[in-house]
Amino acid sequence: MVEEGSGWSGLTKLALVSGDGRELAAIFAGGFAGSVARAELVELFPYQAGSWPWATFIANVSGAFLLGYFVTRLQERLPPSSYRRPLLGTGLCGALTTFSTMQIELLQMLDQSAWGLALAYAGASIAAGIAAVALATNAVRRARVIA
Repeated sequence: MVEEGSGWSGLTKLALVSGDGRELAAIFAGGFAGSVARAELVELFPYQAGSWPWATFIANVSGAFLLGYFVTRLQERLPPSSYRRPLLGTGLCGALTTFSTMQIELLQMLDQSAWGLALAYAGASIAAGIAAVALATNAVRRARVIA
């Protein structure tokens, strides 16, 4: 049993209490892949203060696209599985995307009085994220199913 205030997340507590280590392993594997992909983006596109934070933008928009694709495909096209959603949604997309880094970058832009850049970055991130989810969802729904 995991005690309150132990620092364990709700999902981790659920997996520990239910005794399903395979679900935790799926989250870990997806999280590892997502965090490595995000780290590679940071290496490819290092952030310079006062410029567009490409690594975070690409990670968040691609993560939104992948989440829209995976959720729609898993829900509407594939047989139920206990491990695909934790692997792909919670693990991979959860580790790839980063709202907290976006917030820090926005605060840095505002501290530098780069109001236009901050507004453009926030607006583009939200709009591109929503568009990515819609695009992925519609692509899955329009794909021809060959039986």
